[in-house]
Amino acid sequence: MSLSRERLQEFESGLDPLDPMSSRIPCQILGYGEISTVLMIDNDPAQAAKRMPLFSTIKAAEVYVKHYGTYCDRLREAGLNVPVDTTMLVNGKGSLSVLYILQQQLPPERFCHKLIHTESPDYLREMVERISGEIEKVWNFNTQNEPQLKLAIDGQLSNWVLLESGELYFIDTSTPLMHEEGVEVLDPELLLQSAPSFLRWLIRWQFLDDVMSRYYDRRLVYTDLIANLFKEQAAQLVDPWIAIINSQCVDLMEPLDRDQIESYYREDKLIWRLFLGLRRLDRFIKTRLLRQRYEFVLPGKIKR
Repeated sequence: MSLSRERLQEFESGLDPLDPMSSRIPCQILGYGEISTVLMIDNDPAQAAKRMPLFSTIKAAEVYVKHYGTYCDRLREAGLNVPVDTTMLVNGKGSLSVLYILQQQLPPERFCHKLIHTESPDYLREMVERISGEIEKVWNFNTQNEPQLKLAIDGQLSNWVLLESGELYFIDTSTPLMHEEGVEVLDPELLLQSAPSFLRWLIRWQFLDDVMSRYYDRRLVYTDLIANLFKEQAAQLVDPWIAIINSQCVDLMEPLDRDQIESYYREDKLIWRLFLGLRRLDRFIKTRLLRQRYEFVLPGKIKR
């Protein structure tokens, strides 16, 4: 990776999360996660930098880095292609430690949530069959290693990149959800750092367990994958893809059902719209009323 720690520290020190592209060191926003923002920094098209301002201490950040590396290694051991990556820790404002995950940047037009709008039905049929095959590699790994180890995976379309060469990559490695001896290794409180401070108790009580556990459930992983088609304005693919996955997983799980998937999508859409709206309110309170710094970069309007 070509971005030096000194240059990355300079970028972080000059970053305004309210207006990230005003930094003296140029950047572009490539995407948004719930706990990260994906950036191209210093006009470097070779790498994507996932900024994660989650850590109040350097020790907490170092523990996360260790778990992240282990998760990537285990995904590779399971047989998945994961982009070349490295991690860098820099100093944020005050005592904050900011983790950057620097990942090989793959062609944006080859992300699977974009390919569904450009490729033929036959191509897309093969694509979802291959994605399903990659997801099953995770469950095969779990079968071979339980109860000592168990991996989770977020299989939604935007987490997969299918290159013209035929290589299929899984890129969403920055939330290392995995069980060791039946215990979740990721500190769940880290997932709350991007949530409005005045609502963390409610999210912890009502939603955190669901978020932490859904990606360990094979059927919910596939439900989330198909539900993502509604968000991506490709509802015409829902029934064909349900049929494909049901045929591939006929002996492995209860068949997917369109009505259940639509219900899941409506609930998920409501939750994330509400969550984003409350994050914007939290940003307003902190920056406008309390004159404090808000560390997360939030997206504009999202079409769902």
